[in-house]
Amino acid sequence: MTSDTDSRFDFPARAADARTPVLDDAIHLWVHDTGIRQPRAVRAAARAALERLLRHYAGDVALGIGIETDRHGKPFAPALPELDFNLSHAGSHVVFAFARNQTLGVDIEEYARELAVEGIAGRFFSAVESAALARMAPAGRTAAFLRLWTHKEAVLKALGEGLSFGLDRVEFELDADGQAGPMRRIASVAGQPDEWQVRRFAPAEGVTGSIAWRGPPRAVQLFRLSP
Repeated sequence: MTSDTDSRFDFPARAADARTPVLDDAIHLWVHDTGIRQPRAVRAAARAALERLLRHYAGDVALGIGIETDRHGKPFAPALPELDFNLSHAGSHVVFAFARNQTLGVDIEEYARELAVEGIAGRFFSAVESAALARMAPAGRTAAFLRLWTHKEAVLKALGEGLSFGLDRVEFELDADGQAGPMRRIASVAGQPDEWQVRRFAPAEGVTGSIAWRGPPRAVQLFRLSP
């Protein structure tokens, strides 16, 4: 794994053997390519994969683990109160994040999306972020927007609030190359920027992702889920 700033990193995924890796104090990211793109079928495949991973982390592959959602739609397993997890899907890919005693959020997006970037950013991002995107060359603007979006949504999902919290209430630096940098500002109810960890990762070609949590740094390990 190599890292260049506090806000992003790139590292190769490793294939897990029959035994699920020990979580301890690390954060585990699992990438699952479902091979399908129909949203309903992807959601069904994601649910099955999540149940499979939860059984392994519980140490009982035969255990039936119920999954519920809170009022903001964030999933949790009442039988495993110390295990926090989150998931996101884009196209055929699903990413799952797991941590013990640490709430977290994860988001992935496909680059191959047609978006009215300036209109969306002007409406939902901070004025500083919107202006930074507007200054960028059109060819790189959508990719920069999506990288910034994943940073923001991962934070909001870690807060357990979802988009209702307000994307403009968390602000990141955006450099001239369109890379999202450190968090500049966040609403005071969510703490201070230096309390947050936000990491960028690339789960697959053409897909960008971010994981976020409020707390001290932790090691992050990426794995690919076998069929």
